[in-house]
Amino acid sequence: MASDAWKKHERAVAKRLGGQRAGPTGKTGSDVLHPAFAIEAKERKSVPKYLEDFLDQAERSARPEQLPIVVLHKLGKRHDNDIVLIRLRHFEDWYGGTES
Repeated sequence: MASDAWKKHERAVAKRLGGQRAGPTGKTGSDVLHPAFAIEAKERKSVPKYLEDFLDQAERSARPEQLPIVVLHKLGKRHDNDIVLIRLRHFEDWYGGTES
């Protein structure tokens, strides 16, 4: 059932990162319960191509000992509100995961 795709995604993220799917808690908690992270697991039919391009560029530029990230800034806003993007596989390589 298509409406269950988001639940499957939440379960997959929880498994990969060693957390537990919270279930239908609404807006009161994270999608995935984890001792170190407040995880919101979101799924969309498409992701803006420019975000993928930014991540590809970070990957090409990174040396083996570096973590490729993108820091996305909204013009006119405070930098402490910037968004950090990272691919899940790189996050797992650096911070651990339970599934490859």
